[in-house]
Amino acid sequence: MRLILTLALSVALAGPALAKPPLRDVAEIDNALMMIAIANEIREECDGIDARMIRAWSTINDLRARARALGYTNAEIDAYTGSKSEKKRMRAKAESWLRTQGVDAAKTPELCAFGQGEIAKGSAIGRLLH
Repeated sequence: MRLILTLALSVALAGPALAKPPLRDVAEIDNALMMIAIANEIREECDGIDARMIRAWSTINDLRARARALGYTNAEIDAYTGSKSEKKRMRAKAESWLRTQGVDAAKTPELCAFGQGEIAKGSAIGRLLH
């Protein structure tokens, strides 16, 4: 009986330690989605810059596969990517990151020049654009 109680307590105590963090806290997923969001904003705002849609969809599918490999369900992934509050948070995060790069996202010429530079560098953002 003591062994069963010990095993039950071990499982109960290990449960929280094994719990997955929210996807927003998984940097490799969240940061990659931010790069996609920034590329999309550049595509929408800048004449002469277009998306590499196949590459973008491939990147998104790779991120979904990575999240599933980390143990997240499709429902958890969809809840994260479809959440209005997460989209608002992501916009603020992207704007903050762009400021660290010297870009005011509200100023289209700055955003477009940044996009052109990212394309030239072949960065994560630039690879999604042409």
